Amino acid sequence: MIQDIKKDARERMHKSVQNLQTELSKLRTGRAHVSLLDHVQVEYYGSDVPLSQCANIVAEDARTISITPWERDMVGKIEKAILSSDLGLNPNTAGTNIRINVPPLTEERRRDLVKVMRAEGENAKIAIRNIRRDANNELKEMVKEKMISEDDERRGNAEIQKVTDDAVAEVDKLLDAKEQEMMSV
Repeated sequence: MIQDIKKDARERMHKSVQNLQTELSKLRTGRAHVSLLDHVQVEYYGSDVPLSQCANIVAEDARTISITPWERDMVGKIEKAILSSDLGLNPNTAGTNIRINVPPLTEERRRDLVKVMRAEGENAKIAIRNIRRDANNELKEMVKEKMISEDDERRGNAEIQKVTDDAVAEVDKLLDAKEQEMMSV
């Protein structure tokens, strides 16, 4: 029973770390990479779909992303979606090909992005601590219902704390790596 709670907590914490990873990939680092456009939604036949499902996206070089829509009439819709996203990018159209030049980041903008990144990291840590609290509460309930002993509860709390520490360390590692990438010119 304790192992089930521990396993559930580990899986949920891992999902929090993966969510942070996804959020960090959205932050621009001054280099062109396709994951910048992962969260851009395009109106396609009446429903919003990810850009990658209606166009081919390629990073041509360190500063340019090329988008080739699968259908000619999607060019305007893709341009509109990119302009309305929170990325601050300006698409240039040449026929059916859309190019996005990724401008280099200023020092001030880099520092702002690091603050945003740290806030995302703190949110992930809060989520992890909430998962720990839920797991510990489940253990307390099991003690109240006489399903496990108090010694088992203490052991379970220690195991869950270790899982929590591992998840927080992984969050810190992700944040440090992203900050290094962000601050390198």
